[in-house]
Amino acid sequence: MLHIRELQLTEEYPIHLFLLADPELAMVESYVYQSKCYVLEENHEIIGAYLLLPTRPKTIELVNIAVITKKQGRGYGKELVKHAVETARTLNYKTIEIGTGNSGVQQLSLYQKCGFRIYGVDLDFFTRHYKEPIFENGIQCRDMIRLRQDL
Repeated sequence: MLHIRELQLTEEYPIHLFLLADPELAMVESYVYQSKCYVLEENHEIIGAYLLLPTRPKTIELVNIAVITKKQGRGYGKELVKHAVETARTLNYKTIEIGTGNSGVQQLSLYQKCGFRIYGVDLDFFTRHYKEPIFENGIQCRDMIRLRQDL
């Protein structure tokens, strides 16, 4: 049985999951402990998670979303994104934002299917902030594509 819940402060953050979506530990640590963490459980095992980080008044960002490798491609990511949008709405935010790499073709598709729209590009974000080059789908990840959704 699948269940999404907020991680309690006494529980350990699933850093190993967040590193699937963001390979730089220093970057993950820069936002993980300032965020609300939600986990997707299947039979009491955490198989996915996301982080919501308040960024400005009435704006929150979905800063990381990940599903364990063996469970990817089954729609769990979409369920997590939809849950994040509903959670942000319930928390009375007016806008939810997300950023993803230019090489994340599947992620860009998913976010747009979930109602997000592209509003900007942070050129060379990944080459400026990450020590090692990132490649996805045979494309170097250089730019941060910024998307948002009005709630």
